[in-house]
Formats: sequence, structure tokens, C-alpha cells
Amino acid sequence: MNKIKVGIIGTGYIGDSHIETIRRLGKLELTAVADVHYDLAKTKAEFFGVEKCYKSVDELIADKDIQVVHNCTPTNLHLEINEKIIRAGKHVFSEKPLGKTSAESAKMLEILKDYPDTVAGLNFCYRMNGLIQDAKNRIAAGEIGQPYLVHGSYLQDWLLYETDYNWRIEPEYTGVSRCVGDIGSHWMDLAQIMTGAKIVEVCANTVIALPVRKKPTTQVETFAVNTNQDYEEVKVETEDYAGVLLKFDNGASGIFQCSEISAGRKCFIDIEIDGSAASFQWNQQISDQMWKGHRDRNNEQIMRNPNIMTAQAKKYTHLAAGHPEGWNDAFKNNLDAYYGFIMEGKKMGKDPCDFATFKEGHYLMRLTEAIIKSGKERRWISLDEV
Repeated sequence: MNKIKVGIIGTGYIGDSHIETIRRLGKLELTAVADVHYDLAKTKAEFFGVEKCYKSVDELIADKDIQVVHNCTPTNLHLEINEKIIRAGKHVFSEKPLGKTSAESAKMLEILKDYPDTVAGLNFCYRMNGLIQDAKNRIAAGEIGQPYLVHGSYLQDWLLYETDYNWRIEPEYTGVSRCVGDIGSHWMDLAQIMTGAKIVEVCANTVIALPVRKKPTTQVETFAVNTNQDYEEVKVETEDYAGVLLKFDNGASGIFQCSEISAGRKCFIDIEIDGSAASFQWNQQISDQMWKGHRDRNNEQIMRNPNIMTAQAKKYTHLAAGHPEGWNDAFKNNLDAYYGFIMEGKKMGKDPCDFATFKEGHYLMRLTEAIIKSGKERRWISLDEV
């Protein structure tokens, strides 16, 4: 079998995760990396044993051997680089959010219309946890009855202090939203995937808890501890927290909150779907388990077990019961689904897929903008308004 040759643009924190996940999939060959910081890219290429290291995006995209390019750059570069990848006739797998604005994500969809054979995927990887896929199938089959309520959170603490800083804080890099766009979008993706319904209306409270932050004079990698003592004060324009009421197109209601200033919470994602017959609840930090709630009998603590999962979900679980699967495994499932789609010759918009598409990413961009608009105007906002 000929392996698909892959290139990665961006070798920061998330770029490393892409590299390691690609290496876990035998059907892929990581051929090249590129980064604006060439010395960093060269160090990563040597460490991971990558054959080629380019100084520019254009050089990597021009490499005729490369069939798929992963875009692991900051959000402000997603439109420009994704467009170049698509127009070069290569498949693209992009980091999220898809763009700084829904206008940018909409433009990508327009470009893709001229390239119907291009497979464009987006890294909303939490949906690819085996138990999430299992719960999705069970909810669709009516196991918990009619979904009534959807609630939960995504909480982190990596921007708790005024001296915590990252490019995501600056609107010119991240767009109109930080917390909702970066992590709230993951929660909303889970809510829509598990229920099979779309969020169509939102009412939000958005908060900038630290209106001024101290930006270090040297770059700090995402989630890294800042040890630099030299700062400049910067006015903050993107939200640290959001609490959001939701309405779904299937009649369900919901509420979630996302925060980057919750002390002790590192990557705390919990989501519960309450139906007319039962409830499902999942927590990413114990992702190998699913709680099922009942009214008239004992509740259940379900351990992931490949032998009793739905047939559709079994392909996304690889270890025997009792051997925990987590974030890295969900990421692997995401890329496995994406590359399987390519190798099977399937077509975007015609064949169903489990990985997130650019179309879904655009919808989440619209939801993010609706939440920010709601927070500013202090009212319910319909998706028709953005």
C-alpha cells in the first residue's frame, strides 16, 4: 500500500500533536514541516525524523510529493494558508476555529466549490472519543428518549493570572472571540454531534475578568509557564468567560459555560444530555466512562467496552476494556476517519463522514459570533441574525 504523504505547517504545541498522531497511523508518511520560525521547525524535524524542512509555506505547498497539508498555524493565517492549499490541489486538514470571522470561513466554503475532490477536515477531535460516538448512536436510536436538556462546561485555568499571555488574547490574531471560539466551540460541537440537532438561538453573558494583562517581551508557547519578568501592559478585548443559554432546532434547551480563568481546571469538559427516558453524561478527564441516569432504577457507570459498543462506534475504540483511551486516541480517531475517507475515494457533501467538515466549522463560527453579539447586546440572538 502506498502511504499518503503529508506536510505540516506550524510546529508549535498543537503541531507536535499532529506529528505524533500522524506517526501512529501506518498509512501515512510525514514528509515535511514548515514554520515561520525556521530554527524551531528544523529542531522539530530533526527530533521527529522528518525528511524535509521548509522555510516558507509556499515551499511546502509546492512540494509535488505532498498530497495532504495540515494547517497548524494561528487563526489569523487560516484563510490565507487554507486557500493556498486548496488551490494547489491538495487535501487540507485545518486547526480550529476555521477563521477569524464567519466571513472568512464562508469564503473557504466558496473556494471549495471549485475543488469538489478536495477533502477538507477540521480538528474538532473530542467528538471522536469512542464513547461519544457510542452515545451519539444510542441517542439517535432513541435510547434516552426525546432530548430535553443539554448542559455542561469547558473550563481551563491557563490564563488565570494577569501575567498569563498568548497570541489568542489579541483580536488581530484570534478574531472577535477567544474563549468561546477556542474552547466553547468544542463544547458546542459535542452538543450538536451527540443530539443530532443544531443550536439555532443563543443568549450570552460574556466577561473580560482581566481588562489589562502584562504581555511578556518574549514569546511564550501555549500552556507553557511564563518566566519572563519584562512586560508591557495590554488592554484586553477578548472574553475570559462566557455563560450561554441555548435553543436547539429539535426543541431541546441548553446551557453551558466556558472559562480560561477557572483555577485548577486544566481541560475540564463535561456534557450531559437529559432525555425523556434517561440521561447520558460524559467528562473528558475520565473519558473512558459514561454516566447513565435513570428515574426508576439504579443509575449506571458505563466503562468503555468494545464488546458491547454500537457497531458504528467500534471502529473508534482500539483497546480492551479497562485500558483507558483518552485525548490522544480521540485525535487519532479523527485523523483515521479523515484519511480513511480520502483512501476510500469518498466525496465531500455526498458521502457521510464522522470528522468535522469546513461546513460544520463555518456553522460554529456563526454560533461564536452570535454569542459575542448576544453578550454585547444583552439579548437572545438567532443564527439568522449573523
